[in-house]
Amino acid sequence: MPKQKTHSGAKKRFKLTGSGKIKKQQSGMRHNLEVKSGQRKRRLNSDQLVSAADFKNIKKLLGR
Repeated sequence: MPKQKTHSGAKKRFKLTGSGKIKKQQSGMRHNLEVKSGQRKRRLNSDQLVSAADFKNIKKLLGR
């Protein structure tokens, strides 16, 4: 049986941590940044862990 290919869109968006969790960039930092407050932009700029509901599907896309 052939190997499962990694989803090329997923490998650009998600990163596996050492402990096995999955990190992602939060949405909302692409445009209309002059409207958003500095505090909101700083909060959105930090990485976030993927929710438990999405974890299984994303791990499958990453080929893990």
